[in-house]
Amino acid sequence: MFGRERVEYKTPDQVLAMRKAGLLTYAALESVRGALRPGITLDELDAIGAEVIRAGGGTSNFLGYHGYPKTLCISVNEVVVHGIPGDTELAEGDVVSVDGGCVVDGWHGDSAFTAIVGEPKDAGDVDLVEITRQAMWAGIAALDARGRVGDVGAAVEDAVDGRLGIVDGYTGHGIGRAMHMAPEVLNYRVREKGPKVKPGLVLAIEPMCTRGGVETDVLADEWTVVTSDGTRAAHWEHTVAVLEEGLWVLTAPDGGASELAAFGVRVPEE
Repeated sequence: MFGRERVEYKTPDQVLAMRKAGLLTYAALESVRGALRPGITLDELDAIGAEVIRAGGGTSNFLGYHGYPKTLCISVNEVVVHGIPGDTELAEGDVVSVDGGCVVDGWHGDSAFTAIVGEPKDAGDVDLVEITRQAMWAGIAALDARGRVGDVGAAVEDAVDGRLGIVDGYTGHGIGRAMHMAPEVLNYRVREKGPKVKPGLVLAIEPMCTRGGVETDVLADEWTVVTSDGTRAAHWEHTVAVLEEGLWVLTAPDGGASELAAFGVRVPEE
């Protein structure tokens, strides 16, 4: 996607500025998470997220992006990513991925989570959500070794350990004054290791996994991505900065400290 474009490394002050967008992104997605229930429509969820962003002094970085018509992407069951909110009502047991972000003072935040509405239909859906979440945190933690960006994908693949399909063709990315920047961050191991991981690198890490195959199709709306085999999918994402003192997850309220402690990763105090 990004070819050999130059990777931008942020200054500490720029990372601090990005934290504002990260926290507002977190607040918007948490408001949506708290509203998930059978019977609520995707449009109603989109409006909840939009109001939090507006009230917090930000603007949506999804709305209008290449013509995208909504504030959030809300993807249900076999929809992997880029689901467009509408009048669809959620049902008990649906697997829902919510992806969103905002801009504050010119800086972007981007994050996603997956949750099950009410009671899960089976244990496979619970495993899908949790394994994908754990794979994201493993990918984030891999940055602490200060190796290469490709180490993220290797860590994601190792964490998934063949239990799920890792979606092909959709990746994480650099982020800053634009939502999508170099470098591309793959979710699986490849020969090309990518650019160096060093202080100032800010990435959006976002594995997408399925209960079946890795192939996807794009629907006629030219946005909605679904699994080709109709199996359910999950999507988790955080924006993370590499600092001299450690890692800082800009879209997590505690900077990722509670999750990264298990990996022995340092998270600086705010």
